[in-house]
Formats: sequence, C-alpha cells, structure tokens
Amino acid sequence: MGMSSLKLLKYVLFFFNLIFWLCGCCILGFGIYLLIHNNFGVLFHNLPSLTLGNVLVIVGSIIMVVAFLGCMGSIKENKCLLMSFFVLLLIILLAEVTLAILLFVYEQKLNDYVAEGLTDSIQQYYSDNSTKAAWDSIQSFLQCCGVNGTSDWMGSAPASCPSDPQVKGCYVKAKLWFHSNFLYIGIITICVCVIQVLGMSFALTLNCQIDKTSQVLGL
Repeated sequence: MGMSSLKLLKYVLFFFNLIFWLCGCCILGFGIYLLIHNNFGVLFHNLPSLTLGNVLVIVGSIIMVVAFLGCMGSIKENKCLLMSFFVLLLIILLAEVTLAILLFVYEQKLNDYVAEGLTDSIQQYYSDNSTKAAWDSIQSFLQCCGVNGTSDWMGSAPASCPSDPQVKGCYVKAKLWFHSNFLYIGIITICVCVIQVLGMSFALTLNCQIDKTSQVLGL
C-alpha cells in the first residue's frame, strides 16, 4: 500500500509540474519574442525595465525553475529537491499575498503614480521608438487616446488613436477594462493560489511518504 501510494504521488506531482514547465517555456518564448520585435515598449520612463517582454521573461523563467525542481524531485524521489520546490512555492505565495495587500492599501497612490507616469511618457512619444510602439499598441488594443483624451497630445493625435472625437483616455479605458474583467481576474488568481497550495501539499506528502517507505524497507 505504501509503495503504490508513493508511485501515485510521484507521477501525479511529476505530470503536474511537467505541464507547468511547458507553460513556463511558452511564457518565456513569448517574452523573448516581444523583446526581439519590440511590440510593447516603455511606458514608464522612471522604470525603463518594466516592459511586458521583461515581465514575461522573468515570470516564465521562475515557473520553469520551480517546475523543474518539482519534476526532478518527484521522479527521483529526492527530498532535497522536493523541499526546495516547497520553499520556493511558499515564498512565491507569500509574495503574492503581500503584493495584493500593498495594492489594496496603496491603491490611490498607485493610481496617481500610474497616471503621472503615463503623462510623462506621452512627451517621449515622438523622440523614443519604444515609447511610440507601446502607446500605439495600447491605443489600438483599448481603442483609446492619450491618458485622459485626445487633448493630451500636442497638436494632432497619433494615427493609432480612434477617429471618434469623444474617445476616452487610455487610463480610464484600462480601469474600465479591469473592473469589467475583475471577476475573471479574481477567479484566475484564486485558481493559481489553489494550484500552488496543492503543489506544496503534494510535495510535503510525497516527502513524508518517502520517509515512511524508507523506514519500512529499513533504509
């Protein structure tokens, strides 16, 4: 019974992490693609590294490393790798909870900071290609213009702005998009947290099962 439970846990955790490793590869590849083609540039010049490509590369790399530890730890029945996998998942989960609390507490300050950063970046539109690419992508995707409207642009609005004179600003459109999709974002966030907790539980259970099996076999 102990050996069958060990094998079941081992392969469940292995395939569980294999899927996440493949997802991490896809995210990393998409991030590299964005960096090479510069589809999304810099919107916040005081944070020049905060681009969609860089974020996807970092997230994809973290997922790949964590999933690799889970895969190798489970298939090799290596307690050290399993505990490393557990600790990393725990750190990520705590970081997510901390970030959520900070976003809730400092929501207004964050809104003001984002609006100010977007306003500053508009001034770099015609002089910086990465800023131009970022604004064109966002205005085309959200069907918006400027931060608060077409009046944000000095002279004529860029071609990426909709022709409607009553078009809303991208800051307002982004907030509306977020609020309209809040339920889906919340569901995805909860699912991710549940999956992380399950992964931690599987790792601890497998670690304990390895100990029990070793005692039974006299190892």
